[in-house]
This record gives sequence, structure tokens and C-alpha cells, in this order.
Amino acid sequence: MGSVRVLVGTRKGAFILSADGTRKSWDVQGPFFEGWEMYHLKGSPIDPNRIYASQSTGWFGQIIQRSDDGGASWAPVGNGFKYDGVPGTHQWYDGTPHPWEFARVWHLEPSLTDPDTVLAGVEDAALFKSTDGGENWSELSGLRGHGSGPHWQPGAGGMCLHTITVSPKDPNRIFAAISAAGAFRSDDAGSTWRPINRGLRSEGIPDEAAEVGHCVHRIALHPSNPDVLYMQKHWDVMRSNDAGESWFEVSGNLPSDFGFVIDVHAHEPETIYVVPITSDAVHFPPEGKLRVYRSRSGGNEWEPLGKGLPQSHCYVNVLRDAMAVDGLDECGIYFGTTGGQVYASNDAGDSWEAIVHDLPAVLSVEVQTLA
Repeated sequence: MGSVRVLVGTRKGAFILSADGTRKSWDVQGPFFEGWEMYHLKGSPIDPNRIYASQSTGWFGQIIQRSDDGGASWAPVGNGFKYDGVPGTHQWYDGTPHPWEFARVWHLEPSLTDPDTVLAGVEDAALFKSTDGGENWSELSGLRGHGSGPHWQPGAGGMCLHTITVSPKDPNRIFAAISAAGAFRSDDAGSTWRPINRGLRSEGIPDEAAEVGHCVHRIALHPSNPDVLYMQKHWDVMRSNDAGESWFEVSGNLPSDFGFVIDVHAHEPETIYVVPITSDAVHFPPEGKLRVYRSRSGGNEWEPLGKGLPQSHCYVNVLRDAMAVDGLDECGIYFGTTGGQVYASNDAGDSWEAIVHDLPAVLSVEVQTLA
């Protein structure tokens, strides 16, 4: 039957939630690194005991932590993140140059084939790689240096590289998303990059259909068909059938097409999930009803899933890295809220139950499916 381990990063520490394959009774461990912002935790897909974590504070900076025993113990590893060469500049809100600076790691993406290889997306937006378990890091500087980098603008949360997805069919193909620059693709393992934003439109930028400048919140794909991409943008839910060469909107009958998370069912490549938020100014669910929306047709036709979720006076948000799916036969869906709840569904979203209440605000949720 297998079991699952849910890795939760919060504003004030990390938590590990474990259950058997029924996912009805949960063991809660933590907090680990209490008091620290834990932007992301993610385990190796081929070594379940290897977990990487991003730990940061405004006072003490950024630390990468690594566990080799499934989260029972942790140790800091090399944290020498340095932008290659002379620091560049990007344009700040007032149009003046602003130096690139390393603030924090937003996302960690372990290799699909090697537990010692891991990618890191950071703020200011850059992509780093380690091949020795996080001890040493080098920047894949082709991303910042491809040409449009000096014109990237920070989103409300900073200029962050928050999404990294590697094609399971072609390890040289990497997708990345930056707020607020857009989506990018490399076909040579990160040496060179190009923007993949054709079809995106964003009000509030000088050219609504510009090559870069779009505030992409999240990108997801299914391993069986990695050329089909799903995107939750600042506004609009989008789909690409050609690995990002072009995009079209699939928001359909959603009550709002603003949100942060998007994910794909483990066994159904056309079944996707989003959590609509009222607007970019009002970061809580429409009508105060917390509902996950599911499309079984790859977009446009959506159904609300609210059984077990609060359906009145709910004013939480679900942030961009705070949803995950497991790989069990009956697919499980998980998400965390800024109110400190982590919800789980063991029936692909038909019903929900809170695993835990009253955590600090949840920043990220990842799940490991264990044998």
C-alpha cells in the first residue's frame, strides 16, 4: 500500500507529517528550525532519506540544510551562493539600476536521477546547481545573461525564481518561472535559456504581450506528457501543448482566475487543481469559501471541491509552493494555508480533512510517496 511523508515549510519552522497508505491517521513531527522561515523542503525522488531544506531569516541570512535520514536529523551544507562574475543590475521600480543581491532560496529541485544533484532558485532571480549534495554551488548564469535579465522587475514578493521543473523524459530540458519576468526554458541542461511567454497577456505592463515581464505564479506538468504545461499566472490559468512555445487560457468557469498554486493528478494528465483567490488585492477565497477547483479536461471546465473545507468566513491564502500530490493508487492531494492548516484528500479531492491546525503560515508543501 505504501506510505507518505508530507514536508511542510512555514514562517516559523518546518514540520514533517507521516501516514500509511490509508492517509487517515497522521504523525506530526516538528518544529524543526523553529523561528526560521522555511521557504521550501523537498526530498530526492530516488532516495527518500535525502531531503533538502531552505532556511532563512532577515538577521542571519540563508542556510541550506540537508537530511540523510528522512528528516530525523539535519546538518547545514555549503552555502556559497555567489553570482558569477561581476554582479549585474536590473531595473528597479523607479527605473534606476539596482544591484543583483542574494536574499534567499525559494525553491529546491532535486535531480530525478542523482540524490547529490540539486537545483536552487533564488532571489534575486537566478538558478544555482550543486552536484555534491549541496556542499558547493555554481550559478547557471546563462539564465540571467540571456539578454532580458536587466529588464526584469520584482513582483510583490521580490524578484524570485520560484519554480523549477525538469522534464522526466529529457533531463536537459528545464523550465523555470520568475516573478515578475515570466517563464523560461533551457534545452541544454541550463547552459542557455530563452523566454517562453507567447500568448501571455498582462495588464499593467507597457506591452501587455511582451516577451518578458509577466508575473507567473506557478507551472506544473505531468511526467507522462511533459510537453503539456499548466500555469497559474497573476491573472489567468493557462495551458501550453508545445512545451511553452505558445499558451492559451483555460480559466473557463472559475469564480476567479487569480491564484498561486496549480498541480496535476498523479495518474491523470488532464486532471488539474487550482485554488482561486478573490483578486490580486484581496488574498482570500471568493465569498470566504475555501474551495479547490478541479478540471478533468485539462482546463475550461471546473468543479468546486469543498467537502470538509470551511465554507464560510475563511480568509486564508494558499501560496505558490503550498500544494502537492502523492503517487499512491488513489491519488492524494495536499495544500497548506497562511492560517496554518494543512489539508489532505485521500480521494483525489472529493473530500478533505485537516491534517494539522494552527501551524505558522504555510509557505510550502511537498510530499514523498514511500514504498
